[in-house]
Amino acid sequence: MKAVAVQEFGGPEGLAVVDLPVPDPAGGQVLISTEAIGVGGVDMLIRNGSLAAYGFQPGHVLGGEIAGTVAAVGDGVDPAWLGQRVWAFTGIGGGYAEQAVAPAETLVPLPPAVTPVDAVTLGSSGMVAHFGLRHVHFAPGESVLVRGAAGGIGIMAVQLAARGGAGAIAVTTSSPERGERLRELGATQVLGRDGGGAEGFDVILDIVAGPELPSFFGKLNPNGRLVVVGVLGGEPPADLGKELFAGFRRSLSFATFSADTVPMAERSAATADVFAGGLRAVVHEVLPLEQAEAAHRKLDAGEVFGRLVLTTGKVSGARGTAGA
Repeated sequence: MKAVAVQEFGGPEGLAVVDLPVPDPAGGQVLISTEAIGVGGVDMLIRNGSLAAYGFQPGHVLGGEIAGTVAAVGDGVDPAWLGQRVWAFTGIGGGYAEQAVAPAETLVPLPPAVTPVDAVTLGSSGMVAHFGLRHVHFAPGESVLVRGAAGGIGIMAVQLAARGGAGAIAVTTSSPERGERLRELGATQVLGRDGGGAEGFDVILDIVAGPELPSFFGKLNPNGRLVVVGVLGGEPPADLGKELFAGFRRSLSFATFSADTVPMAERSAATADVFAGGLRAVVHEVLPLEQAEAAHRKLDAGEVFGRLVLTTGKVSGARGTAGA
């Protein structure tokens, strides 16, 4: 089978199309004939070496989010899954391939109206945004700032905050054009990447982190909360607590959130709710698996609004009405 592996960590040119044997599902796993594969920020961070401390080695196949048809099941897995259209989370990799294994506990059946492309656009991004807002104790009527809103998680967070009754939804993004698209999804205020002079937010959902993170503490209301759900801008400075303590009398809260801390059953249930919730799947571009390098170049260039998706040529039907 064809797969895309990291032959050398660094730029997108380190990715290569390789031939690998079809994996056998172990106990508790299924084999999925992939139709659509999500391309995300974590893939970029693994590929460029930012997550080298986690022990990734050359030959690593990227991709944690796939959709397709269950082709085989391992020991202990209900054979009723065979032939079903599903979304699945493979873990730290293995998804950039024509066939991939995934734990059966991660499987979410696809509703008829949700295509594989829509599934990998909505799936993990919607789930992370859902639990990120829960982690920061977002409540109806509160003002929300989504920092880095043009990516998959940000777009889902804007929609979920709007559906949850936010009093106002501000977004940071890189251009007025992107801002207008975010307004169509529920944003009420568009800011530049640095947040401009805006302040007065009850909740900030931060997907960027990076060196500018501490400056956003000053944009919180008293009792305001900021949660980081991504580090696309790199790690924050070591002294970020200095800014937080400067606002000590305003009782600010800071947290990080990883979906790894949520039980898999809850994650799968939230993903199923996302598929059923009428949210809009915003797809930047669909590319064949063999063009994974081109997809990563677009990520590195900051060109992507929404989600990049790789396909294997086996996609069943056109994209559904959930799409952008």
